[in-house]
Amino acid sequence: MNCGKMKKIYFPILFLFIAITSNAQDLTGVWRGHFRANSISSRMMNYDDRYKIEVQIAQRNDAFQGVTYSYLTTVFYAKAEANGTINPNTKKVLLRELKLVDVKTASGGDVFSMTYFLKYSKLGDEEFLEGTYTSMNIRDSSKGEGGTVFLHKVITSDFSKEPFLEKREKEIEREKHKTTETPPPPPIKKDITTKPAPKPSSTVKPNSATKKPTPAVVKNNTSTSNIPKHNPPKHPMPKPVPNSSLAKTDPPKQNIAPSITDSSHKIEKKQAPVLIVPKVLSSRQNELVKTITVSSNEIELRIYDDGAIDHDTVSVYVDKKMVVNHAMLTDRAIIVKLHMDDDNNYHEVVMVAENEGEIPPNTSLMVVKAGDKEYEVRIVSTEQKNAIVIFKFEKDK
Repeated sequence: MNCGKMKKIYFPILFLFIAITSNAQDLTGVWRGHFRANSISSRMMNYDDRYKIEVQIAQRNDAFQGVTYSYLTTVFYAKAEANGTINPNTKKVLLRELKLVDVKTASGGDVFSMTYFLKYSKLGDEEFLEGTYTSMNIRDSSKGEGGTVFLHKVITSDFSKEPFLEKREKEIEREKHKTTETPPPPPIKKDITTKPAPKPSSTVKPNSATKKPTPAVVKNNTSTSNIPKHNPPKHPMPKPVPNSSLAKTDPPKQNIAPSITDSSHKIEKKQAPVLIVPKVLSSRQNELVKTITVSSNEIELRIYDDGAIDHDTVSVYVDKKMVVNHAMLTDRAIIVKLHMDDDNNYHEVVMVAENEGEIPPNTSLMVVKAGDKEYEVRIVSTEQKNAIVIFKFEKDK
C-alpha cells in the first residue's frame, strides 16, 4: 500500500466462507498471500496493485480464534481480532473480524471491510486458499472494489505468531505424539480352568482299522515275459529316396529388400534434429500444474514472487529451451512472451527452482495475459520437482 498514492485502507473486517474439500486439513496456522482489486486501469498500466494479507488461525473442533493483517509493509498495516466456526457438513468456514486492534499508516483514508470466498487446495505438501472477495466502506457502507485473493499456508509470520496460535500448535503436537505412541501389548492370560489332555495309556491297543497299510514292495523281476512288445506304427514314414530330384531342388527365390549397408543400394534418410534435454529437466520430477487453451496469437507471462519476497530464484524453459536464467522473484514481474498460431499451437513452460529462498518451497504467481483474457497460476517448485504449465492454441469458432 503506497501511503502517498493510495487513499483506501483495505482493513479486512471480513466474513470468510471457505469451501473445503472433504480431505481438508486443520486450518490452524499462518496463511499468507495477497489480494488484488479488479482494476482495469491498473492492469492496462501494468501497475502491480497487490496488497499483502496474513491470517492466523487456531482451530478447536468446529470453532477457531484468529487475527488478520492487511499490509504493504510490516510498519504499514491494519490488524483485527477475529473468530469463527466451521460447518462439518458443508465444510464452509465463517471467519468474522471482531474489532480493530491496530492501524499503522502515514496518512488517513477510508477503511474497507472485505468478504472472501475461497477454495482449499493442496499440491504436494503445500496448502492453499484462493478465490475472490468483495469489499464495503465501513464509514458509509458504500460498495468497494472486488478482486481476487490467494493464501498459502506457511510456517513463519511476517509479524509474530499470536500466543493463542502458539498454544494451539503445541497442543496439536502433543496430540500427534500421543497418537503415534505404540501401546504395550496386552498381557497374555493363562486359562487355569483348562486341563491338559490325558496321555494315552500304554496298555491301550491301537485299533486295527487305524493301522497304516504296509507299502507294497516292488521286486526287480528280470523276466522279459511281462514286458509289452513294441508294435510298429501302422503307417510307417517313407524312407528318403537317395539322389531324388527333390533333394536337389533350390529353395524358392524371395523378394528381399536390399540391406542399407549394401553400398550398391544406398537409401538417403533425413535425420531429425536431436534436442538435448537439459539435465535439470531430465533429473527432476516434472509435475503438470495447469493446461491453458488460448485463442490469441501473442501471450504474455508475468511471473512474481507469491507472498513474502525471500530471494527465491528461478529459471524458465520454453519447449526445453532456457529463456530465463537464474532470475530472482520479486514484486516486479519477470516477463516471458509466447507466439502461438496453427503452426505453433503447443508450448510447454517449465519453472525450475534454482533455490528455495529463505522460506521453502519456491512459490510464484504466473499472470497470463491472452488478448482480453487473464489467468492466474499458482506455482510451487522445489530442488527436486519442476512445475509445468502447458499452453494450447485453438481459434475462436
